[in-house]
Amino acid sequence: MKNYILLFLVSLLSLMTIISCEKSAYIDSGVFTNNYPGNHYDYLKSRPELFDSLTKIIDLAGLKDVVNKPNTTFFVPSDYTIRKSVEQLNQVLYIAGRDTVKNLSEVNPLVWKEFLQIYLFNGVRLLNDYPQLDTNKMDVFPGQGFVSIGNNNMNIGVLYNDVTNERDGVKQTVQYAGYRQLYLSSVDITNLFGQMINAPVATSNLKTSNGVLHVLNFTKHSFGFSSDYFAGRAFSMMN
Repeated sequence: MKNYILLFLVSLLSLMTIISCEKSAYIDSGVFTNNYPGNHYDYLKSRPELFDSLTKIIDLAGLKDVVNKPNTTFFVPSDYTIRKSVEQLNQVLYIAGRDTVKNLSEVNPLVWKEFLQIYLFNGVRLLNDYPQLDTNKMDVFPGQGFVSIGNNNMNIGVLYNDVTNERDGVKQTVQYAGYRQLYLSSVDITNLFGQMINAPVATSNLKTSNGVLHVLNFTKHSFGFSSDYFAGRAFSMMN
């Protein structure tokens, strides 16, 4: 019975989100250092304006040592992406007549552990180490499948943007000649929702003493790849 209630709440929330969707005023910002002398966690800790909540949930999940493993690639979700998913959880709790989350520690630490491990990978891979991706031509440029530390099936690839120039009133487009952008995509959650869920990287190749960080776009990603999915999992694991 609990599962039916949860499914109803998440479905209702998804409908409300679609109806009331509005653009965020949050803008990606900040200057990043390409070579940081400390480890992953130290770097995130040094940027509390972007990653304060992230370091807190790393601690709550007991994953600090995992994050700092040698030769690790971390696709970093910012505090803003975490906040979006927690707000979705709070809407589910509100609809259910439950107290909303006011502190990150109120979420089951196993939830934080489950979702954080989606973003962590063994091995150090820079942007140039990933194959080409074209989300409109997956049969030609599919990226590449990877398994995260949390045993999640993911797809990673580099999107080659087009370049459009106008000369004498005529627009000319050169395909794949523009800037390259790294994408992390969830295969498992995609299968649940029936559509590709992509997370573009805003800043790539941030080298630390134990690997590399790729910071995900702040506005085009929700922690866990779906705030609805995160809210459902977190709600189901609450007392």
